[in-house]
Amino acid sequence: MARTGRPVLPMMPGVPERATHDYVRAGTTTLFAALEVATGKVIGSLHRRHRAEEFKKFLIKLDKEVPAGLDVHLICDNYATHKTPAIKKWLLAHPRFHLHFTPTGSSWLNLVERWFAELTNKQIRRGVHKSVQALEKDIRNWIAVWNTDPKPYVWTKTADEILERLASYLNRIPDSEH
Repeated sequence: MARTGRPVLPMMPGVPERATHDYVRAGTTTLFAALEVATGKVIGSLHRRHRAEEFKKFLIKLDKEVPAGLDVHLICDNYATHKTPAIKKWLLAHPRFHLHFTPTGSSWLNLVERWFAELTNKQIRRGVHKSVQALEKDIRNWIAVWNTDPKPYVWTKTADEILERLASYLNRIPDSEH
């Protein structure tokens, strides 16, 4: 996005952040991202659209970049893009891939959502992107810089504690494998 007013001066200690009230949207992009939980490394894939076709391209990228001997567990939201017949067919042909779906409104379960918040707060929100290409360049740079020194996120509760609390919700979600 590009703010329409003049550039805001760098923030000084004790001075609130300021920005113009309006902006011009130059377009949008879709970022599919996979977070390696153990290391914090991110594999990202940018696309101009958010359809099953683009999600499949992301899965193919993951299949190439994740070592062949490892299973790939992806925690996804309940967006229809992740559940189309084409995706289900691809997953059947690639049994090391396992999709798990978060309960609606529970994106906090998804650690990559925390990474998306970092990207938004530290790169995108204050950025001025006059084109989709500029936005995508900043996102690619963010991923590259992040991966030079990735940090895994650490849960404050065990998986068993979390799953025990959410068991009743997980049983009501189609395709949650529970």
